[in-house]
Amino acid sequence: MSNGATLRNGASGATPPPFATRRWALLAMSVGVFCIQLDSFGLNLALPQIGRDLHAGGDGLQWVISAYLLSTGTLMLGAGRLGDLFGRRRLLVAGLAVFGASSLVCALAPTLPALVGARVAQGAGAAMIMPVGLSLLTNVYPAELRGRATGWALGIGGIATACGPFIGGALTESVSWRAVFWLNVPLAVLGAVCASRTAESYDTSAPRSVDWGGLAGATAALAALCVVIDRGPRWPWPVALAGVAVAVALLILFVRRERAAAHPLVELSLFHNGPYMALTLAGAAANTATVMFLFVVPLTLQGQWNLSVVLAGTAFLAPALAMALAGPLAGRVPPRAAARLMAGCLCGGALVLACLARTSSLTLYLAVATVGGAVLGVANSLTLIATQAVIRPERAGEASGVTKTVITVAAGLGVGLAGAVTDQDSGVGSETAADMALLITASGSLAACVVLAMWIRLREGMVRAGSAESGG
Repeated sequence: MSNGATLRNGASGATPPPFATRRWALLAMSVGVFCIQLDSFGLNLALPQIGRDLHAGGDGLQWVISAYLLSTGTLMLGAGRLGDLFGRRRLLVAGLAVFGASSLVCALAPTLPALVGARVAQGAGAAMIMPVGLSLLTNVYPAELRGRATGWALGIGGIATACGPFIGGALTESVSWRAVFWLNVPLAVLGAVCASRTAESYDTSAPRSVDWGGLAGATAALAALCVVIDRGPRWPWPVALAGVAVAVALLILFVRRERAAAHPLVELSLFHNGPYMALTLAGAAANTATVMFLFVVPLTLQGQWNLSVVLAGTAFLAPALAMALAGPLAGRVPPRAAARLMAGCLCGGALVLACLARTSSLTLYLAVATVGGAVLGVANSLTLIATQAVIRPERAGEASGVTKTVITVAAGLGVGLAGAVTDQDSGVGSETAADMALLITASGSLAACVVLAMWIRLREGMVRAGSAESGG
């Protein structure tokens, strides 16, 4: 590989056949993404049964979801760069092993604290799998194929994202909520075996030394930020404000540390990469809209349209399939068209969310939701695919870690907004609450579309001016 990125077989030192290398890496990443997304969305409907089985209740049950998401969002930034330095295959295998082992502990957990602790460990495994797996695909696939490969992996994950609540609900109803975790164990073993058979890949352009101060600073700052986003709406406003101040102060200290470090955890020049930042921030808006879509639409089918859980899950298969197929489609988009398509997806997502809030027919509601699944699926897949195309391959883990951290924090904001807007006595499925949530999110998506469109015009104008100046 060029530009300091090295690809080799970690066992023998000989480069394996390209097809074998790519196949095993793609299979490992696909399995990992599926497990991660299933556990992000598969337990929402199982919480009441978990509370009854473990003799727990109240706000403590929410930590079954929050602990996993907070751990994942906090640790991804550091995990991505550690994979660059010490081997992407090695960290991917480790991440799948941690995820599988912690899933086993979750399945056997006798108490709520034991389950929450195991969920934190699950989040740590997920934090290694996502950014490291993305950077591994970036380095084992040639430029003309890596987008398609990443798109397929994200498409498989999209199935779990869209169907997770109903898979979890069905397993809880027919077997037990523990079955969700038992399902992860063989899948994680399969993923680890596949990952171990691909080639090792790491960044040789930098010494294998870790900026431990930067890693500790980034982890502390992100932990504070994630906790404030997740728990802040439940706190008195002075406490929430103090939490925000602590998170901001830690982020400032992290930036100062990275400026002074000889080999920083995150090169601050990454934030001067205009296309990368535009796509990442647009992806954050798209991810917030997607979380709201996945949260409101299925429960509206049960609330406003009075469908059972099984019928609502069946009705949601079309939007879920559209979201899953969007990944491979996004992988075929050329990098030069990524920003324009992202702007179009944000605009389309805003239109879809607004239409869902005004649709009075179930058939039309499902048709609009299917379009929404496709549009938002393309936007989210495009975020991860296109950002990898505009950075140096040897620091792909660093870049994917930053991107995944930003969009995961945005997902937390989406969940917080959903809770704040729809926490009514009439329930989340009530028509008024759902419409309000969708319209607020649509407004945010439209605003992000306008900002991205203005950035595209400004960038194109600067390019034309530069071309005219050099031609003159």
